[in-house]
Amino acid sequence: MSDPVALHGGPDALGVPLHDFSTNANACGPCPQALAALVQADRRHYPDPGYTALRARLGAFHGVVAGRIVIAASASEFIHRITAFAARGGLRHAVVPMHGYGDYARAARVWGLAVVEAAQAPALRWACEPASPLGRADTALAAWAQSPGAPGGLRVLDRAYAPLRLEGAAAAPPDDVWQLWSPNKALGLTGVRAAYAIAPAAAVADGSVAALQALAPSWPVGADGVALLTAWVRGDTQVWLAQSLVTLRDWKAAQLRLCAHLGWAVLPGSLANFFTARPLVEDLPAVLQALRGQGIKLRDCASFGLPGHVRLGVLAPQAQQALALIWRQCTT
Repeated sequence: MSDPVALHGGPDALGVPLHDFSTNANACGPCPQALAALVQADRRHYPDPGYTALRARLGAFHGVVAGRIVIAASASEFIHRITAFAARGGLRHAVVPMHGYGDYARAARVWGLAVVEAAQAPALRWACEPASPLGRADTALAAWAQSPGAPGGLRVLDRAYAPLRLEGAAAAPPDDVWQLWSPNKALGLTGVRAAYAIAPAAAVADGSVAALQALAPSWPVGADGVALLTAWVRGDTQVWLAQSLVTLRDWKAAQLRLCAHLGWAVLPGSLANFFTARPLVEDLPAVLQALRGQGIKLRDCASFGLPGHVRLGVLAPQAQQALALIWRQCTT
């Protein structure tokens, strides 16, 4: 049985937090180029059901043929869809990160796959680079580079945070790996749900791409999503993104200093615009609830298997100052 409620950061029953550290969206956003594209989107008509022009643009951006691009309603939708595809193909295990996005395991349970951290048999295997909630390099991806995937298995790399990597360069994944991209985080527009996957070249020939597309509803992405993904591959959008990373590096350094000043133990190794820390309080859930009542939201990492920890997206100095002030009010 699946979990009754999927836990995520962001808005909740209380609405949009005034200072939302609980998501990993680019705090420099929204990207003006993408926002302008959304304003100009043609909502009067259906999109092309085959997304012909969009797939061609995304393929050219990544240097692959358009036939390898699979449009998805969101990253979460694709996670569930490829898990259904894996189950229909006879896979019985999903190998997920020890600490990772809950939808990997959630989708596996829905489709009857056993959720494990390792498996010898062919399986659906997940990696995320940089990984959430720790922001580190995913050790699974390094292992994949050393050996080919098992025949009949599927390996999927979630690249949701790759555009927001603040340190180093990611290694190219092996040729048999599916790559899942959801640029709404990098563009600071997480309310627009649109994503895409790059299939391995062999998946076109063996019918896997066609099978994945057949599992999707008609028009999985509407006019807003098409506008967002089209804007994503523009040169001026990528320039804006590169400039935002410079700002995020400065904000992250300041936020790490703030955590040290508050006496929080920061887990090392984050390469991205977020990190995980352990505040030194006895009843963290109660403090987080009190913070939320004052307009501050942090991501409780208990659902990631890290109780007592919080994940913090990097925000601007004004939000950091508010966190420092209200944290002291709630803990003294």
